[in-house]
Amino acid sequence: MAEEEEDVYPRPDFQRDQLRWQSLNGPWDFLFDDEDVGLTKLWYHKGLPSEVKLSDGQDDAQNVSEGRDSLMETISAHPDRLVKDNVHTKSTNVVNQKQKIIVPYVFQCPASGINDRTAHEVLWYEREVNDLRTREEKDRGDRVVIRFGAVDYSARVWIEGNYVGEHVGGHVPFDIDITDILTISSSTSQRLTVRVFDSTDDLTQPRGKQYWKPKSESIFYTPSSGIWQSVWLEVVPATRIADSSHGTVIRSDDIENGILHANIAILGRRAGHGLKVQITASLAGKQIARSEMASLPRQTDNVAIDLPMHVSSDIFVSLPTSFQDSYPQSNPQIWAPNTTALWSPTHPLLYTLTISLFPASASSPSQPLDTITTQTGMRSLRWSNTSSTFLLNNTPLFQALVLDQGYWPHTFLTPPSLTALRTDISLSKSLGFNGCRKHQKVESPLFLHLADTLGYLVWGETANAYAFSPEYAARFSAEWTEAVQRDRNHPCIVTWTPVNESWGYPDLGGSIDQRNHIRALYYATKVLDPSRPVNDNCGWEHVMDDLTTFHDYSDGDVLTETCRSVEGILAPKSDRVVFVKAIEEDEGCGHRKGAPAICTEFGGVNIAAASEGDRESGANDREPEAAVISNNDNDTNNDNTRDWGYTTASDPNDLLSRIKKMVMGIVSGGHICGFVYTQLVDIEQEVNGLLTYDRQPKLPVDKVRAVMEEAVKVYHEKLEGRLGRE
Repeated sequence: MAEEEEDVYPRPDFQRDQLRWQSLNGPWDFLFDDEDVGLTKLWYHKGLPSEVKLSDGQDDAQNVSEGRDSLMETISAHPDRLVKDNVHTKSTNVVNQKQKIIVPYVFQCPASGINDRTAHEVLWYEREVNDLRTREEKDRGDRVVIRFGAVDYSARVWIEGNYVGEHVGGHVPFDIDITDILTISSSTSQRLTVRVFDSTDDLTQPRGKQYWKPKSESIFYTPSSGIWQSVWLEVVPATRIADSSHGTVIRSDDIENGILHANIAILGRRAGHGLKVQITASLAGKQIARSEMASLPRQTDNVAIDLPMHVSSDIFVSLPTSFQDSYPQSNPQIWAPNTTALWSPTHPLLYTLTISLFPASASSPSQPLDTITTQTGMRSLRWSNTSSTFLLNNTPLFQALVLDQGYWPHTFLTPPSLTALRTDISLSKSLGFNGCRKHQKVESPLFLHLADTLGYLVWGETANAYAFSPEYAARFSAEWTEAVQRDRNHPCIVTWTPVNESWGYPDLGGSIDQRNHIRALYYATKVLDPSRPVNDNCGWEHVMDDLTTFHDYSDGDVLTETCRSVEGILAPKSDRVVFVKAIEEDEGCGHRKGAPAICTEFGGVNIAAASEGDRESGANDREPEAAVISNNDNDTNNDNTRDWGYTTASDPNDLLSRIKKMVMGIVSGGHICGFVYTQLVDIEQEVNGLLTYDRQPKLPVDKVRAVMEEAVKVYHEKLEGRLGRE
């Protein structure tokens, strides 16, 4: 996060009462290791050298892009519009100098202080760290962990030359206990060394929108290599409450009974030692319920606790008057019949949960071993047997979502500040959207915390790869599992999307292995979280049937005709079937009668540059990745040759007219219960956002909001009429 916000704890969704932490964001020593000599030369033991000389024996990096053109042509569908001779070339450097980098910004972006767009696969980071513990904390046996929000792609970590751990997966967090090394060291400060490897061209490595060629083009952007989310040290109890990544699950979807179902996991439990856990729930600062102290079974390090979340009338009248006025218990959209407060985009009521850990001998909550504060929202989701609707709290929900890829001009994938994240949500809501599909990225926990608080729906997604292999399957399964585990306790998340547009699965039409891997992801997700639908392969070629989602970048007339009937919705999109067909030894999949249908990508309209205002927008049946190239004086690559959109409007008025026609065309048939407009902001050459890259609206905000509100109104009118006929 930005320097002025370093005091913002990176995990506000899981915070200790006695929080002791230190941000490691800021200047680090940094060195490119283009010939990968650092390991053999023991840099982790000796420290990073001031420079490393490069030999003449490097492989010509131009070969990096060979064999990738056919893939890009398949995705783009318009190879004539791709940048010519877009290949990596051999570096002309004869020496790489050690320099300073500002963590957590990647070396490719301006905020890092380096701003180098050339290809570098092996990166070394180094800085000094100190043992944060007080004498009392040391005597008590507290531990020191180093936490990494995300490092792309694989990271290996040493303290004073001693290996302490590693991690593979570029979009998910990891932490390492470094206490023992700190304890045995005689120095007051220790050298922390991190080696990162991020392949330039391995297409089995999940990379999302990070491009494997030197110049971003089409729908792909400048890569983000290395540390790109916050790093910090934290003092924790030796025996402590685990976060969601390590097993703690908060199930808050049982609104019929008004019961919170929690499974609290414990880390560091000593063999034979008994422990107890207690949960307290509060609303608007008033305690609502407290569980008994539940003992951990001897054979497991977790315990299940059920907690009633009802707010009795006696408790309600004791809440602040402002709360009572804003959330009257007579409103069924805010309160379940059993007086459980409900979370929704319009009324995002959150309970505060205090989770406390005690020794087995404790009889009162006076001296916990560990205490965690988190939040939850009671809300239910239903997508089966719902007459083709998506139900939130047993009420039909129209999801007016926007595609949000989470990039910023100077920091790329890294959010520049908490304020920037709040701004994106606020702007999106002001435009009339009630949520977003986070696209090809696992966003910062700060974003999800804000979404919980502000009432903003989120579809959880991660970065895909572009080639299938057994190694890819293992890599992606692990990273997807970690993403779901990290975020499953957030009420804002309403759908999981492991795969987008068959990326990484080029032969779903004929490969049983590829189909089975997506099925495996689907079922693994259901085991981790049965409370949400899984959008198995967003856009087309579905192998599972929770939701029927499709992508269609046609203009309004064609979209209207497509969405007029279920048959049109299920017809092939961009020459791809919506559901895979049966092949030998595989029965395929089809639309489940009554399943919610959602257009999860459409729009993508840019505005023609002034000098090219008379350019025709192109055919309505243009492929999803079709591009329109024009001049762009604000292009982040400064070549002044490219604007990119699926189709092009002549001016802002034309853009607004097109948006209205597309949106109303989607809902007018009465079959679609949600959409995802592409996209929220311009990103590099892809300038089809409703906002510019620096978050300035291109259209009057109130007029866009009016279009979205009209679409929601039409949906409910159509739904009421349809349900009345059934």
